[in-house]
Amino acid sequence: MSGIVRVYKRDDEGTLLFREAWFDDEYSQFIMNFGIVGHQSKTEETDVADPAAAENLLDAFAAQCAEDGYAEIPDEEQFWVVAQFALKTREGTDRDRRLQEKATDALISHLAWRGLGTVDRSEFTDFKLNIFCLCPDVNKAVNAIKVCARGEDLDFTKLSIAAAPFTQPDAFKLKHSAKPASGFSL
Repeated sequence: MSGIVRVYKRDDEGTLLFREAWFDDEYSQFIMNFGIVGHQSKTEETDVADPAAAENLLDAFAAQCAEDGYAEIPDEEQFWVVAQFALKTREGTDRDRRLQEKATDALISHLAWRGLGTVDRSEFTDFKLNIFCLCPDVNKAVNAIKVCARGEDLDFTKLSIAAAPFTQPDAFKLKHSAKPASGFSL
């Protein structure tokens, strides 16, 4: 199975649209997810007899998307957006590890259903939990992360968000801080 097909295009007004599809082998369903980047997507599921049939549907989906002007956005044209939570200890506690799991899972879902990208990884650094997201639209991703943090009852008062071009991972600029801050460091 080739995994997921995720493609984008701009409409005549410049709005970024997305389409994605994958095969859910647990439920034997071909799933299409589509919409305007930054907004809750629409989803359609189709029952599929077997993985070979799903592969054919995925190929047809990719071909139709290409015909409609959709294409993958190369990583080099996307942005790193980091959701950073301040911690009370250098390495993080058991509570912080639960936060890591909860926040990562919440962001994976929240970003995906809005076409806003993927969670690449999470890590603990000195007194910080960093969750790295690869996103096609910085401003919409930052807003979505703030909405997600509030909605999932993550500690919003400890959240900072910064972004950098994919090709400049050392050039993070602070986009949001719950507390007054002059800069951002990993």
